[in-house]
Amino acid sequence: MKKIKSALVSVYYKDGLDVLIHTLAKQQVTFYSTGGTQAFIEGLGYKVIPVEELTSYPSILGGRVKTLHPKVFGGILARRENAEDIAQLKQYEIPELDLVVVDLYPFEETVKNQNSLFDGEITSEVIEKIDIGGISLIRAAAKNFSDTVIVSQKNQYAELAKFLEENNGQTSLAFRQNYAKQAFAVSSHYDTLINRYFASQDPYETFKESYLNGEALRYGENPHQKGFFYGDINEVFDILNGKQLSYNNLVDIDAAVHLMSEFSTPTFAILKHTNACGVASRSNLVDAWLAAYAADTVSAFGGVLIANASIDAATATEIDKLFFEVLIAPNFEEEALQILMKKKNRILLKQKLFDFPAKQFKSLLNGVIVQDFDKKIEQENELKCVTNITPTEAQIKDLLFANKLAKHLKSNTIVLAKDQQLLAMGCGQTSRVDALQQAIHKAKVFGFSLENAVMASDAFFPFPDCVEIADKAGIKAVIQPGGSIKDQDSIDYCNMHNLSMVTTSVRHFKH
Repeated sequence: MKKIKSALVSVYYKDGLDVLIHTLAKQQVTFYSTGGTQAFIEGLGYKVIPVEELTSYPSILGGRVKTLHPKVFGGILARRENAEDIAQLKQYEIPELDLVVVDLYPFEETVKNQNSLFDGEITSEVIEKIDIGGISLIRAAAKNFSDTVIVSQKNQYAELAKFLEENNGQTSLAFRQNYAKQAFAVSSHYDTLINRYFASQDPYETFKESYLNGEALRYGENPHQKGFFYGDINEVFDILNGKQLSYNNLVDIDAAVHLMSEFSTPTFAILKHTNACGVASRSNLVDAWLAAYAADTVSAFGGVLIANASIDAATATEIDKLFFEVLIAPNFEEEALQILMKKKNRILLKQKLFDFPAKQFKSLLNGVIVQDFDKKIEQENELKCVTNITPTEAQIKDLLFANKLAKHLKSNTIVLAKDQQLLAMGCGQTSRVDALQQAIHKAKVFGFSLENAVMASDAFFPFPDCVEIADKAGIKAVIQPGGSIKDQDSIDYCNMHNLSMVTTSVRHFKH
């Protein structure tokens, strides 16, 4: 155990710092500080030695240089058990610094406020938030954790204060090493953010991502796998009710939120294993729920539900009849919450406005693959009718609806829809014919007529077999990307059998 006798304190955020300062003062710790932090400590009634007095140099260059001096870094980096180091401290009149409390300029917050992370514009305001002295102090103190304590985050103030009170102002090697580990995580994260900012004109030149403070999940995809979430779920949702989110919950929630971002009219969706098994748009939410649920009353059990409108009492009453894992909505009326919160394990998430990341990535083999998120949403004026028969306005509306769903279902996928309702889908199949036959079978199982329904495919038809099967099932309009060298075969079949077909020229594979 080593006692803290001196502390260098220089922080941007002072929230909660008073607790630590009072504790250190009780232990008769000598304070060194600069600028606003010095004034803060003195305001608490304690004496402070200015860093300028220690170094015999004032803060210069508009505050860019304050602590970058051998008398500061020597006191942090000196090895207390090394006789030569101690002799040099005495020779140059350098005090030992046992504790360094430093945070960093708010680079990330400044970039977010400017909303300029990937627009290629490098501004002076952001440049001035690149910390030099702070990051150097953090790395120096963390390197010498055998002798020096480094506090690099404001959430450590109270924790350190408590530890010192319980241990007579002393810290253990294990404690110091743990804080050093956290400090290097802070340092690495900070540098990654700066790298990403400067790489904004070419975000794929290097791959660097960093997330602090991962949260342990109950387990991963399966109970024998460990799982963690790196991010801040509270930036995306207010968690109103329910148990801790699981790995699989988070995967499904991500899929649900991306799917619902496509819709503006009142819409409800039910997802299982990231695939939508029920979706409908209506003039009111309760009707949207009933229509979505009707698409697959079996798969809906234990699903993740999402709406893009406030959950009212009438909708909550209907939803309450089903066992489900998660319900996401932008708002919940008070009466609806009273109904839904009767079951304590139901996860209710109130979604906030937030920006999706520009990139998505996953690990594979011995590296990582990265791509832009698929944010393309086809509009009516982008559709090209390739058949003699033009789809009606109602069919175009359904085709666009079905196309949005196909984009978010695992490939190969086929979507069958009518009147802004998912009738059935086939997804994750090794052939498009299998996907279509699966969808037709499901529609029949749940009592839907496919007469005058529409079909969406996430990729082109290399043969006319799918349009032929769809025609015989009663489907009258088709949307697909096009682009096959045999496109004309499918178009010819449609022309001969009075089907309409539009192409988008955009493929939406989802592997």
